[in-house]
Amino acid sequence: MTWNSGLAGDWVRYRSAAGRLVLLATVLGSGLVTLDATVVNVALPAIAAELGADFTSLQWTVNAYTLTQAALLLLGGVLGDRYGRRRVFVLGILWFAAASVLCGAAPNARALIAIGAVNPIVTEVSPVQKPTIG
Repeated sequence: MTWNSGLAGDWVRYRSAAGRLVLLATVLGSGLVTLDATVVNVALPAIAAELGADFTSLQWTVNAYTLTQAALLLLGGVLGDRYGRRRVFVLGILWFAAASVLCGAAPNARALIAIGAVNPIVTEVSPVQKPTIG
């Protein structure tokens, strides 16, 4: 089986070493986003205790990310076509790592919500690239 990354003559065979690396990168990239959502939901009681967040702040901690994510998902395809899928995917992973560090260092619930809303600006465009980053 082959998959075209969108560039003329740029085919990746899944049975090749390069194809397996592309598949591994896409699975790990998707796994990061899923893991992040799970960790945030599990950590909500600790976030409330540490930051003194009320129930509304905890809802916005989750919803800020989700709303921005949903709004920007389709933009990912456009950016991948324009700037290259691999480049957009890597940028999204790096942004995700930086935003995760900032979320961990948030001094209060408002900062956590703001960083959570900014995180998907680049990260959410990355999942669109995953099937085609070869």
